[in-house]
Amino acid sequence: MQQRAKKHAASRGGIVIETRARFGFIAAPGSTDDGRVCRVTQHLPAVYASRLFDAQAAGASEQQLQAIAAEGLQEIYFKDRGRRAQGLEVEFTNIDYIELDF
Repeated sequence: MQQRAKKHAASRGGIVIETRARFGFIAAPGSTDDGRVCRVTQHLPAVYASRLFDAQAAGASEQQLQAIAAEGLQEIYFKDRGRRAQGLEVEFTNIDYIELDF
């Protein structure tokens, strides 16, 4: 059952990440870049689910998995799929918890 759910998430459904962590930002001059603790719940498209599952299966470190999740949150949550915050880079650290639902 779990394998089937992962396959669906990686091919069509995507995953939902819920986390409480510190998000730091590198942004355009004049904008705030102060890190802050946020609770975020966000659906990520199948491409990120696929990358996470593939990396996990290949023995990726926790840090490598966090980098993939950070990239997904940056692109989908913070940059709204490229519709805002051009040039923004998000740092994802001090994770209190992270849960994935697929």
